Amino acid sequence: MQLKDILTPERCYCSLEGVSKNRLLNTISEKIEDEANHLQASEILDSLMSRERLGSTGLGNGIAIPHCRVPTCNEVIGCLITLDKPIDFDSVDSSPVDLLFVLIVPVQKTDEHVKVLAKLAELFNDGSFCTSARNANDSEDLYNIAITY
Repeated sequence: MQLKDILTPERCYCSLEGVSKNRLLNTISEKIEDEANHLQASEILDSLMSRERLGSTGLGNGIAIPHCRVPTCNEVIGCLITLDKPIDFDSVDSSPVDLLFVLIVPVQKTDEHVKVLAKLAELFNDGSFCTSARNANDSEDLYNIAITY
């Protein structure tokens, strides 16, 4: 699996306004709905929030990977995001988050879900990737950084 298989330039957001965890997840749900017409923002948001209630997807070091399965989703969808200001995300290390990858997966793709999460964890463990992503000039630059790692 390569990031370019699940990520598009239109789903990379550089210096997005985060404000709060809830507002950010709502904003991203709406952006996914706009780009993937077969999905409803409310269903995406409900699924993301249900997953967050199980335990925060804030990994620490300013990184979060909110993810969920959505019944009406028919392809793996990723969004890479940098925030203009870090926000509280209930991370394991209590650090605010400024770098996120939102992952939406079809319900039936359990194995693929796990593989993508493992790939993302490996990617976000690479300090040079995180620094490059955080220093991206714009969304196109962010996309190009993501697909070259």
